[in-house]
Amino acid sequence: MNYRVPVPVPQVILDDVRGAQKMLSGVSRVTPMEGSRHLSALTGAPVHFKCENLQRTGSFKLRGAYVRIAGLRPEQRAAGVVAASAGNHAQGVALASSLLGVRSTVFMPVGAPLPKVAATREYGAEVRLHGQVVDETLAAAQEYADRTGAVFIHPFDHRDIIAGQGTVGLEILEQCPEVRTILVGIGGGGLAAGVAVAVKALRPDVKVIGVQAAGAAAYPPSLRVGHPVSIENPNTMADGIKVGRPGDVPFAIIGELLDDVRTVSEDALSSALLLCLERAKLVVEPAGCSTVAALLSEPELYGNGPVVAVLSGGNVDPLLLQRILRHGMAAAGRYLSLRLRVADRPGALAGLLAVLSTVDANVLDVSHLRTDPRLGLTEVEVELQLETKGPEHCAEVARSLHAAGYQVMD
Repeated sequence: MNYRVPVPVPQVILDDVRGAQKMLSGVSRVTPMEGSRHLSALTGAPVHFKCENLQRTGSFKLRGAYVRIAGLRPEQRAAGVVAASAGNHAQGVALASSLLGVRSTVFMPVGAPLPKVAATREYGAEVRLHGQVVDETLAAAQEYADRTGAVFIHPFDHRDIIAGQGTVGLEILEQCPEVRTILVGIGGGGLAAGVAVAVKALRPDVKVIGVQAAGAAAYPPSLRVGHPVSIENPNTMADGIKVGRPGDVPFAIIGELLDDVRTVSEDALSSALLLCLERAKLVVEPAGCSTVAALLSEPELYGNGPVVAVLSGGNVDPLLLQRILRHGMAAAGRYLSLRLRVADRPGALAGLLAVLSTVDANVLDVSHLRTDPRLGLTEVEVELQLETKGPEHCAEVARSLHAAGYQVMD
């Protein structure tokens, strides 16, 4: 990375992360690491997934939340805690509070996925819906803390949170000691900062690279000017990293320790989610597979030694998952839309479908248009939605139609 923030010493050190690891023993899981043959072949280096989507509550957030709440004084615990989150931090705070016997109130955006809202309640928190984006929800939670005396548990901007998330980095080094590059998603920056603190202290030769959704990438402009700046209207399907402004504490660490911050498109995110489902048999939310999206987008950057991609969470709304899967299949060339003209006579459509059958293209939808003035008297326009096996199969379908005398319209 070409940007450096003038902070001489990071605000979280290795001893903090090691202390958090001891505190989390028996609370958080040591999540598994799984290899990816597909991505290994694509990059030319071994690729492994650090499966925090299989963590308790479905994400890494329990780690930091538990460390933060466990460190409260007795009078602070008695006052209760309050948090704000789109879902994963909410569940982490709710479970951590329940395990520690602390009352919790969690503010969530109005559009938060219903399964995340329900799970947060089931873990024992009182849920209040407020705001459209996490930043608005954060402000409401902070106001509640000021008014009631409850302790505000920030999702990323606190040294205890960062120390807890940094235990992911310690586990990576233990599970894959030969690692050369670690990819980690960035929203506010708590996870990336924690991993960087742990890894750079023990293995400064290992590259730690952050990944943001292009539509919610506050870190690149912030790093350019040397301090956190807000971006207007962050927009991405990856709600877990849709944060408009970096946290002050993680920003200082990331500016000092991270090697780079990359951005990924929405197409890449949906393709990554589809890959995790199809190839790895893992349910990963869009924010959680941002690291996989980075590998898919620029595989040539990661061929210098083993790569570990942190899958930070697996809490995804089934309705959103359905839309993302459709989007991901389209981005991967698995859908094909065609318009062509055929004779308006019995059997013409059957003949067209027979050609498609010979190349194993699955027809999802067919529509006829007979009223366009550009059509001849004996013509009908047919629009087809097809399911295919990828770009090469799409090209094969087009060649077969052309060979059979059909002209595909632009």
